[in-house]
Amino acid sequence: GARGWNITMPGKNIMCRLADKVSPASEISGACNTIVNDNGVLTAYTTDGVGFMRAVAENGVDIIGKKMTLLGAGGAATAIAVRGALDGVAEIEIFNIKDKFYSRGEEIVDLINKNTNCKATMNDLADKDLLKEKMHAADLFCDATGVGMHPLEDLSNIPDPSFFKKDLIVTDTVYAPRETVMMKQAKEAGCEKVFNGMGMMLFQALIAIKLYTGKDTPVDYMKEKLGI
Repeated sequence: GARGWNITMPGKNIMCRLADKVSPASEISGACNTIVNDNGVLTAYTTDGVGFMRAVAENGVDIIGKKMTLLGAGGAATAIAVRGALDGVAEIEIFNIKDKFYSRGEEIVDLINKNTNCKATMNDLADKDLLKEKMHAADLFCDATGVGMHPLEDLSNIPDPSFFKKDLIVTDTVYAPRETVMMKQAKEAGCEKVFNGMGMMLFQALIAIKLYTGKDTPVDYMKEKLGI
């Protein structure tokens, strides 16, 4: 009887396989965060990537033709990578530890390279020299891992502030705490555009509400209530 629902980790990939229909972005990423129920027919969508790109655009960032370095290969990270590739990011360097998600990241990279004009590469997060090189060559950096969020709020994937250049746009998908260790490192390095995950959380939700109801939600009202 439900019109729809949201899915968070670790169910994003599982629910995508259980749905009757899958949106193009969810099909490529293999993950979803929103289910819409049309008289028993369940359609899987991922609003994470669109939400991320909308939040970036709201902060005056144009991603067309830009280079992006992305940490993570889970549901949110793959959604961001796929949406970025579909929306016009020129190059995406994905870094992840050699865990169960790494092979999925390699599959996503292959799908992006075959289905979009974006050039994507999968890299080992343990290679810090390569990470630093790619971050210095990038226009946009995003940490889409759980590092920085409880119980890892005292940790960062970035060894020190020298990994950041001053004109790098820095984003984190974590929104609790509002400022992660990684964000503090970026600010210490002189980065002026540093954003947490509140914008992404807001816009992915607004897009999901539109899928459920067909109606728009007042953005300014929601921003006021969220304090962003």
